[in-house]
Amino acid sequence: MEAFELAEAQWPEVERGPRQLLMVPVGSLEQHGPHLPLDTDTRIAVAVARRACAGRPGVALAPALPVGASGEHAAFPGTLSIGSETLAACLIELGRHASLHWPALLLVNGHGGNVTAVEAAVGRLRYEGRACLAWHAALPGGDAHAGRSETSIMLTLAPGAVRLDAAERGEVRPLEQILPLLRERGVRAVSANGVLGDPAGASAAEGERLLAYLVDGLNAVLDRFGERSRG
Repeated sequence: MEAFELAEAQWPEVERGPRQLLMVPVGSLEQHGPHLPLDTDTRIAVAVARRACAGRPGVALAPALPVGASGEHAAFPGTLSIGSETLAACLIELGRHASLHWPALLLVNGHGGNVTAVEAAVGRLRYEGRACLAWHAALPGGDAHAGRSETSIMLTLAPGAVRLDAAERGEVRPLEQILPLLRERGVRAVSANGVLGDPAGASAAEGERLLAYLVDGLNAVLDRFGERSRG
C-alpha cells in the first residue's frame, strides 16, 4: 500500500478518513559537496517517512519543510537557512494548527543542524499538552556529510541527481577533531569542497540497505506510538 499523502488529498477525504498521526518531514537546502543536490536531506527524510507510513491507516504524510537551520554551510552558494529560532517557531505554529485535526504529530528530521530546533519545538508543544514526537535520521558510523552513506542513499533514490564524475574526498578526520573549528567558522573552513567523508565506494545496493535501516528505526517509533494509542 502507498502512503496517504496530504498534499494529494481533498479535505472531505481527510475529514472522513481515520486520523491518528501526521508525519512532517523536516529537511534542508544546503550544499552536499560537488556531486549531490542541495535538497539531499529533504529527499532522504521524505523517502524514509513515505516508506514508514505506507499501509498504516490513520497516518498521513504532510509536505516537507524544505529549508531548515543550515548556518554552518552558509559560505557555500546555494545554501539557504532560516536558523534554529525561526525553524523552531515555524514548527511550533505548525504543530498548534495540526492539533486541530490530528491527535499527534511526528517530525521526521533529515538534517543534523535541525536537531536543536526540532527538539525545542517538540518540548514546547508537549508543554502545551499536545502529542508530538521527533525522529532524527542517523546512521551509526556513517560519514558526517556528503560522504559514502548519503551518496549511496541518493544513488538509490535519485541516481540521475548524483554526479559521480564530480564526487571527491573531503575532510576525513573524525568529527570531534574538527568540531571546534566547524562551529566557529563553518564547514568551508574545514572542507573546501563541503564534503565531510569520502564518497568512494558508494553504491545503490548499499543505499538500499541504509534506507532500510532508517525505515526500520522510524517504524519502531510508529509501532510504539500505535501501542500507546491502543492502550
